Amino acid sequence: MPHDFADIRPYTDSEVAAVLRRLCADREFVEAMLRLHRDPPPWLAPVLRAYTRHRLRHRARRIHSIADFQQIIEQQLTKCMQKTAADLTVTTDEPLKAGTAYLFMSNHRDIAMDPALCNLIYHQMGLGTMRIAIGDNLLTKPFAADLMRLNKSFIVRRSLSGGREKLRELRKLSAYVRHSLLEENHSCWIAQREGRAKDGIDKTEIALIKMLMLARDKRHNFAAGFKALRLIPVSISYEWDPCDLAKATELATRAQTGNYEKQPHEDIRNIARGIQGWKGRVHLHFGKQIERPIDNAEQAAAEIDRQIIRNYRLQPSHLAAAQLLEKPLPAITETWSPTEITAARTELQTRMQQLATVPGAPHQLLQAYANPLLAKSMPLDHAP
Repeated sequence: MPHDFADIRPYTDSEVAAVLRRLCADREFVEAMLRLHRDPPPWLAPVLRAYTRHRLRHRARRIHSIADFQQIIEQQLTKCMQKTAADLTVTTDEPLKAGTAYLFMSNHRDIAMDPALCNLIYHQMGLGTMRIAIGDNLLTKPFAADLMRLNKSFIVRRSLSGGREKLRELRKLSAYVRHSLLEENHSCWIAQREGRAKDGIDKTEIALIKMLMLARDKRHNFAAGFKALRLIPVSISYEWDPCDLAKATELATRAQTGNYEKQPHEDIRNIARGIQGWKGRVHLHFGKQIERPIDNAEQAAAEIDRQIIRNYRLQPSHLAAAQLLEKPLPAITETWSPTEITAARTELQTRMQQLATVPGAPHQLLQAYANPLLAKSMPLDHAP
């Protein structure tokens, strides 16, 4: 059954001009761009708003394609990382091939930075840019959807209630991913789970694998349909998570009350915090394309987890957290000096003090930082 992808696919070059005109006329977008750099007094806001709109229109006149727009994103992201990261390093299990479309599936710590950094590195390797899966829960403002789709994002619809409607959209999403990979030869990125791993435990959702298999050629068995995705697991490691206090607070609140109510546009604020906050050392590892026979979703999830955990670069913050929790350390390849680990322990203790008024939150903070290290000595509970 053919699908119409118009409402979920990224924009094309032919749509860029109209979308930019719509953005420049959007009062909320102009207001957001204004307050990104300053919070003006009420009497000055109208003047600065008009000036901001003028500057946006001036810059928009130089954007004629998706590539033009992404060049600006790349410049801004590079500047951001220079200010918010001590280092950005990359390793691979095997060279990525030009002209080959891959499905990159990564662990998920930061809403915006995980796919942005994968995309940046992929582009710097001379391989173009990839299409990014993004949940519609992050697109509460129309201008946010426009910006994301200009940046090659495709939409994952999560806010549906009816069972039939959900299944229909899941089939369409599955078909779009295969259409991008197999027909348009365009790489895609998707997180291994819905929502960030706030507790530091990286585990692939088996339902996600099943979704990806919905649109496989029914003449092929599971193994052939999965292999066609050319899936490469990606491990992303941040020394410091700019959203760690908020995550620990949420986890502690859920543990105490059984519930946590998000504030309006909380995800948008987390995006901003993740982009602008200090990350310390950051490492990405592109794993090995999964080519061995995979017979079911459980086996696929186990292999993705195995690679992500194995290739995750441990940071001083992870070791320091395990020490503060008095956890035994597994055999690891990373070596950090006592000075670096002591500095990380001091920083963690400072952050724990900031959470002192939230029962259980300091422990949640330490556990989230320690879990990636502890995972290296634990068997997978859904291994084949």
